[in-house]
Amino acid sequence: MAAIKDGEYTATIYKLIKDSQYVEAIHILNGQLQKHTKSRAALSLLGYCYYHIQDFSSAAECYEQLTQLHPEVEEYKVYYAQSLYKAGVYVEATKASFALDNPSSYTKMVKLQACIKYCEEDYSASKSLLEQLPQDDPDYDYNMGCLLYQDGKYEEACKKFLSVMQVLGFAPALSYNFALTYYSLKNYNQALKYIGEIIEHGIREHPELSIGMKTEGIDVHSVGNTLVLHQTALIEAFNLKAAIEYQLKNLKRAQEALTDMPPRSEEELDPVTLHNQALVNMDSKPSEGFEKLAFLLQQPSFPPVTFGNLLLLYCKHEYYDLAADVLAENAHLTYKFLSPYMYEFLDALLTCQTAPEEAFRKFDEMIGKLTEQLRKLAKQLQEARLARDDEAQKKALQDYDLMQEKYIVVLMAQAKIYWNRENFQMVEKIFRKSVEVCNDNDTWKLNVAHVLFMQNKYKEAIGFYEPIVKKHYDNVEQCNIQECPCKCKPSILNVSAIVLANLCVSYIMTSQNEEAEELMRKIEKEEEQISYDDPDKKVFHLCIVNLVIGTLYCAKGNFDFGISRVIKSLEPYKKKLGTDPWFYAKRCFLSLLENMSKQTIMLRDVVVQECIQFLEHCEVYGKEVPAIIEQPLEEVLIHIGKNTVTYEARQLKALFYEVTGWNK
Repeated sequence: MAAIKDGEYTATIYKLIKDSQYVEAIHILNGQLQKHTKSRAALSLLGYCYYHIQDFSSAAECYEQLTQLHPEVEEYKVYYAQSLYKAGVYVEATKASFALDNPSSYTKMVKLQACIKYCEEDYSASKSLLEQLPQDDPDYDYNMGCLLYQDGKYEEACKKFLSVMQVLGFAPALSYNFALTYYSLKNYNQALKYIGEIIEHGIREHPELSIGMKTEGIDVHSVGNTLVLHQTALIEAFNLKAAIEYQLKNLKRAQEALTDMPPRSEEELDPVTLHNQALVNMDSKPSEGFEKLAFLLQQPSFPPVTFGNLLLLYCKHEYYDLAADVLAENAHLTYKFLSPYMYEFLDALLTCQTAPEEAFRKFDEMIGKLTEQLRKLAKQLQEARLARDDEAQKKALQDYDLMQEKYIVVLMAQAKIYWNRENFQMVEKIFRKSVEVCNDNDTWKLNVAHVLFMQNKYKEAIGFYEPIVKKHYDNVEQCNIQECPCKCKPSILNVSAIVLANLCVSYIMTSQNEEAEELMRKIEKEEEQISYDDPDKKVFHLCIVNLVIGTLYCAKGNFDFGISRVIKSLEPYKKKLGTDPWFYAKRCFLSLLENMSKQTIMLRDVVVQECIQFLEHCEVYGKEVPAIIEQPLEEVLIHIGKNTVTYEARQLKALFYEVTGWNK
């Protein structure tokens, strides 16, 4: 910045503040403060600028000096207490609020103390303070609405917020409260409506915040954590939108919601955004996700779900030792952030690693409790239906679905103990015991189908696979979430490739070849449509179905047909060669090589030639394709040159030359 002439400091500073260039103003004011350490004007403007860039600790320091230099000015005491509250220093903020001794500041003091108690989770004290306010004050209804929300009384909270909106009109923070309340009621349509209003208002009134530009690939600078950004409630709205899309399993839309928000550098991100980024990008960037969640856990405040999510993700990725360490090191967080159900579930899950029988007993106890609760809820649902009480019926149904979801999670964890031991009969027995509770649940049906398939009970497996797959045959039905706003077209490609493959194999093994061919034609048709819409997109469903069928023939010893099926399944290589297809393909080739080396089979030269030609194609197209997906927290990583399909294809080709003697 060019040097400021004498006599122009005031005009320059006020112009910078008017243009919201607070950082530049702070730089000049700090220079002036070094020359005039007790300058009231410099301290007052500096506090104002710090407050607007959300640096509340620095703002509090400025206002503290002003309260000491000018104790007669009541506003400085108010600003000092507010800055401490915003900085999260609640004890000091409470102490500072008692210094507001002017009768005109009484209402401000009560509101501030109520907010402090709310943030300290002392809700009864917060309510007592609010009751001292006049009931026609909009802040009374607003804050009472927040307390009702915290108490789980969402409908009553909505009524309070509505009465505030009738007085104040549109306000971003108020619309966000509506959206959050409807989210908690699982009324995602209404929640998205209010989120949409906040975003539209932000785009219209604040184009300088670069909303949505990052998603479109435009390189934009950080807008910083300004007071303007805070007042728009955009960050909160986009985070809530991401949470809704994540709940609806629309991962891509959840990721877009986070990139649509006004751009900020990583060190400027708030804890909720950091948590949500970790969660929605966990599949593609697991190491980064674990790092962010672990970092948040070390901070003074973090989203309440962080602790449970980190533990569950460690268990999902089978880092049970790390989960146990986090649980032991943060015992003080257990009762605060983990529900009894979550704690019991994690305890049983971690016990599996050392004492599977004890873990099975713990899971059994949990299933017993959940079954009892499900029966009570089923009775309530029946009573509501008989009474024709739509509201009670809707609530009972929501509660039942939520409880059933918890039941399924515990049941699958219990069944996994025997699945890992390949004791499929025991797994089937566990599932059959739960038929009363789960017979209408797709997750349960799918896992029953898997366990029947593993026992070669193909006809029975078809009975469970078929209804799930046929739901996705035609693009006319909405997804299975009631009143789902995602409007996703069902597609057979929404079904896991391995489910389609298992169903095809089951058809073949029960001599229903026509059904298998029909299913494969449908998959091919859907893939062709996707290739037409997005030519660069890789889709592996038909490829994996063919690979599994090829693997089946190889397992039965018919390598001629099996290998040719595997080779054809990966054509064209540019679109079909990926980590998962390569996993299935290389297993068939290794099995073939093993049998050839033992001389249990003889392969025609033309087939060997086809195999080598196939591996040469994999060499060409597999340079950028990882051979395996490495675990996120591995200390020793595979050399980048070795973890490619190209490297493994060359190794397999060398083995073929060695086994066939073609290298001599």
